[in-house]
Amino acid sequence: MADVSKEPARIAGMFDAIAPRYDLLNHLLSAGIDRYWRRRAIRSIGLTGRERVLDLCTGTGDLALAARQARPGAARVVGVDFAGAMLTIGMEKVRRAGLERAIALVRGDAMRIPVADASVDAVTIAFGIRNVEDPDAACRDIARVLKPGGRLVILEFAIPTNRLFRVVYLSYFRHILPRIGRAISRHDAAYGYLPASVGAFASPSAFMNLLRKHGFHDVSADSLTFGSVFLYTAKRLEV
Repeated sequence: MADVSKEPARIAGMFDAIAPRYDLLNHLLSAGIDRYWRRRAIRSIGLTGRERVLDLCTGTGDLALAARQARPGAARVVGVDFAGAMLTIGMEKVRRAGLERAIALVRGDAMRIPVADASVDAVTIAFGIRNVEDPDAACRDIARVLKPGGRLVILEFAIPTNRLFRVVYLSYFRHILPRIGRAISRHDAAYGYLPASVGAFASPSAFMNLLRKHGFHDVSADSLTFGSVFLYTAKRLEV
C-alpha cells in the first residue's frame, strides 16, 4: 500500500520531483477534463474584476492563471505553494502570459499562510487540500485571511458512489493511472500516492462539516464528472 503520510518535506519533495511532467500528466490522465474543472471553479467565485484572489497549493499556477484570465478576471492573484520546483515552472508560465504584475507566486505553507488577516476576497485550492498535513489548521488559516463575506472554492478528488462507474474508476485509478504516471514522471511513489491519498481523504459531508466548524456558511459540495471530483464552495461569515 502506498505511503499516505503528509509530512510537508516529503510531499514537497515528491511534487518537486514530478514538476517537469506535472502539467502533461494532469491533462493526459484526466483526458483534458481538468481544464473544465478549473473553469467551473473560477466561475463559481463570481468575479467582478476587482478581487484579490489567493490560490493555495498553487503548484504550477494553472488555477491562478485561470483566475486572472477569466472574463472578468481577478485584479490580483497570489499563488502559494511549498514545492519550489513547481513554483519555478509556474513563474515561467506567468512570464509567458505577460502577467508578472498581476500574479505573484510565493513559497509558503497552507497551514501558515503568508498573507495578512482579512486581506483577500477569495481563496481557491485545486486538488491540494488532501495533501496538507493538517486540513483543520489550513481551514482555520483560510478563514483568517479571507475578508468577511469572502468566497472559498475547493476542487478535490473523491471516490464515486455510482456502483458501475466506481468499478471502472477504481480500476483505472488504482492500476492504470499509477503505471502511466510512473512511466512518464519516472517517479515510483507519486502516482501510487495519488489514489491512496484520495481514498484516505475526508468524505464530502465530513469536509463540509470541517468548513462549518471554522465559521463558513452557505457550504455546498457539487459532484462533477460522475462524482470523481467535488467542487466545494463556501463563504466566510460576515461580521
